Amino acid sequence: GRYHTNWLNMLYPRLRLAANLLKDDGVCFISIDDNEVDNLKKICNEVFGEENFVACILWKRKKEISNDSKNVAIQGEYIFVYRKSYNFQLSFEGLSEKYLKEFYNEPNNQFPLGKWRPAPITVSKGLKGGGYKYDIVTPTGKVHNRIWAYPEESFKNLLNNNRVYFGKDNNGLPQKVIYANESNGQPTTNYWDDVATNKEGKKEILDLFGENYFDTPKPVSLVKKMLSLATELNSNDIIIDFFSGSATTAHAVMKLNAEDCGNRRFIMVQLPELCDEKSEAYKAGYKNICEIGKERIRRAGKKILAEWKEKQTQIKIGENEEAAPPDTGFKVFKLDTSNISAWDTEAYSNESHDMLQKRIDEFLEGVKPKRTALDVVFEIMLKTGIAITESVEEIEINGRTVYSVSDALILVCLFENVKTEDVEEMAEYTPAYIVFGKNSFASVSDLKNAEIALKDTGIDIKFF
Repeated sequence: GRYHTNWLNMLYPRLRLAANLLKDDGVCFISIDDNEVDNLKKICNEVFGEENFVACILWKRKKEISNDSKNVAIQGEYIFVYRKSYNFQLSFEGLSEKYLKEFYNEPNNQFPLGKWRPAPITVSKGLKGGGYKYDIVTPTGKVHNRIWAYPEESFKNLLNNNRVYFGKDNNGLPQKVIYANESNGQPTTNYWDDVATNKEGKKEILDLFGENYFDTPKPVSLVKKMLSLATELNSNDIIIDFFSGSATTAHAVMKLNAEDCGNRRFIMVQLPELCDEKSEAYKAGYKNICEIGKERIRRAGKKILAEWKEKQTQIKIGENEEAAPPDTGFKVFKLDTSNISAWDTEAYSNESHDMLQKRIDEFLEGVKPKRTALDVVFEIMLKTGIAITESVEEIEINGRTVYSVSDALILVCLFENVKTEDVEEMAEYTPAYIVFGKNSFASVSDLKNAEIALKDTGIDIKFF
């Protein structure tokens, strides 16, 4: 293979696709162990460009130092970060509990507005230019004459707003008071030892299923950290995971949305890799990895909704306004051939008479056997440029089912023997157009009458 391993050969086209799908302010995270880190860097430089390399992060995925290695015990894993263009910038992280505990003081009578810390306002003697020289008198009467970072008027404003700290004895050098809740946070580091490990990832699977179906699943908090750095608060960004696996990314997206009232959406991509017949997953009825991932999203969504309901009185979008429950719904699509029968004379030329007659019947029918009505509806959406995330609802037209797509933007009619009165009732929903099967109408005259009935409505008729 071009990059020595099957995994990297699979990764290369997905990275190219990711680069094409990314918005100008988009970013890509790729995790890798040290066996292929060198090759991955070369691939990413080729796909994204060396200038769009952001960082190589080392994630401490294992706390223990195991004895299963003859040379070096592996505790870390690499995460490459590449952006689409200079328009992207990683967000700052909120101040960690460890940082707050180490550098901030608890609120007190003098500074009651939250955790705070003093910051020097003197200018270093070695700094050339800048600064302001004047006297500052402490509450005890001591005079400090230094070069200060603020003009005298600005210092007086700080003093009047109770933002100056003179030390425990009110006699020291003045310092500006900074509250933690005013901080924009701090940049992330390239060493992540403060997030969960693979062990916590396995525990999350165990909590949801009662069994461990994956050896090294990523923990939710790791992906949440990436999402927090790459997306804004209350974001409606789309997150794609091309190696979905246990669907940790979907779990993390739903959990983060529940925490900050975001509307992020996810697309999980996973080949239906078969589970080992001796595995616990296979014994539990999961024939491939995709089935486990889908069930994980269902169970995680149910758990997140239950947790949200317990906290809903604390979650606010604005003043006195309760947040809407997080959206944990999802749709599943499988890559397949078209649902619509297509006549291929070359492919069918050598078939028997009976089989050929069957093909003719299928072709005249239009829709392939074993394909559902929704299969056809979603294919029509894809071919007409409507996002498959849009709503699809069943409506009743003269006792039969018609599909309303995106709040009746279009209607899809799959039943046969359509009559003029059916079309007239559909027109009351004022869609942009109505889609019918090739042989939907009861007669040619019904089709002509339908076209006449819709002539002045601006509603078009299309066929699949």
